Amino acid sequence: MSVIRSSRWLAVATLVSVSIVAVAAGCASNGSTNASSSGAGAQRQAGTQAKDAAGVAPVAPAQGGNAAKPGAGAPAQLAVDSRALIFTGTVTIQVTDVGRAASDVSGLATAAGGFVGGDERTSDKDRAQARLTLRVPSARFTSVVEGVSKLGKDGRDESRQLSTQDVTDQVTDVDARIATGQASVDRVRDLLSRAQTIGEIVSLESELSRREADLESLKSRKRTLDDQTTLSTITAVLLGPPTGKAAPDQSDTGFLAGLAAGWRSFTASVRVLLTVLGALLPWLIALGVPALAVLWWLRRARRSRAEPASAPAE
Repeated sequence: MSVIRSSRWLAVATLVSVSIVAVAAGCASNGSTNASSSGAGAQRQAGTQAKDAAGVAPVAPAQGGNAAKPGAGAPAQLAVDSRALIFTGTVTIQVTDVGRAASDVSGLATAAGGFVGGDERTSDKDRAQARLTLRVPSARFTSVVEGVSKLGKDGRDESRQLSTQDVTDQVTDVDARIATGQASVDRVRDLLSRAQTIGEIVSLESELSRREADLESLKSRKRTLDDQTTLSTITAVLLGPPTGKAAPDQSDTGFLAGLAAGWRSFTASVRVLLTVLGALLPWLIALGVPALAVLWWLRRARRSRAEPASAPAE
């Protein structure tokens, strides 16, 4: 009996020991799992903090139904190099020699990779001046403007007007319309190649001609925009020194000077007299002819009365 009781107690003790070991193992497993989860969370948090420290902004939650997009912090405006810009300017400078300054301005345009598109020069009693139209690459626009200004008196310009026109939207629109127009022309050409009747051919050729004309118009506009954006226009106005009044001539005095002055006075008086005579001539004709007729009639009547009176005296 004692042996049996001892065996029972041994079995109970064994079961209790196994249960304790199992519970301990389960606790250890849960502890390791929690530790692993805590360690992974700490690593993710550390990684997020590192990214924030590196300047990467976290994605904000959507507001107003619009989700945040990557690069939202970047400027919305395109870079200047990616836009289609037309630069124009007018620079007016004072120069001592218009011809030499015009050659220098032409040299500036040529050195910048451009050319002179127009050259107008005038010279009168007041001053000489020139107006040159320069076409230069847009990238050299500012440098050429500054170069022209430095050719002026005291190394500066008298006036300057510069303007910039953004035609990016126009260029984009024309490109899209050209692509659409080209596809339309290709479709009509394909239909024309498969036409069977004269009516279809005539109709398709008319439509093809119209669409090709529209396409060529768009391409011409595109070439104009490309020319204006590739080459800028600078108008250089060169003003020479003003011409002063001539010094008094020593020949303004003396016999010849007096004779010349007298002749000028005489011719002026004759012109005035002829002007007055021309103004009175219509009146003289209108009044003088009737007066002469009346005078002639009176003299004839007096002569007729005088003849009978002289006859008895004989």
